[in-house]
Amino acid sequence: MKPPEILETERLLLRPPAIEDAKLIFEQYAQDVEVTRYLVWKPHSSIEETQEFLLGCLSAWSDGDRFPWAILLKADNSLIGMVELRYEHGATFGYVLGKKFWGCGYMPEAVRSLIDWALQQKSIYRVWSICDVENFASARVLEKVGMQRECVLQRWSVHPNISNEPRDCYCYAKVK
Repeated sequence: MKPPEILETERLLLRPPAIEDAKLIFEQYAQDVEVTRYLVWKPHSSIEETQEFLLGCLSAWSDGDRFPWAILLKADNSLIGMVELRYEHGATFGYVLGKKFWGCGYMPEAVRSLIDWALQQKSIYRVWSICDVENFASARVLEKVGMQRECVLQRWSVHPNISNEPRDCYCYAKVK
């Protein structure tokens, strides 16, 4: 099952990322240690590293194993972050947003569009995501879109910018 390549919300356009996005992604967030603190990858040290990442995003769409979207502001076409959907025990997702766009409600808006699409699919009964127990902003995003905190997954995910050992994560889900 392949999701639509384009998703639109009131203020946002979600589309597959392109190699040409590398400079903006690198500048907006990929090299930012604060933005990447709770992510599963280390900050990029060069635009070339971001280009390699984007090549993986493009092949993911064609392979059908994961579906990353660049998030753009409709008002001026600014690339502000990314969100990715994967089919794993239902649908799961992760996201990243440039720091200067934090607190504007963009990520809940983007995530809500993914959740709405996923739960409209006949074969998807569960949409879920995790976040580090110390990532209060991400937990708030998940709560704003109506997801319920189900549990703490102990020693679930390595966040290499904090520790090389797995960290506890909250699991949030929305089901139909």
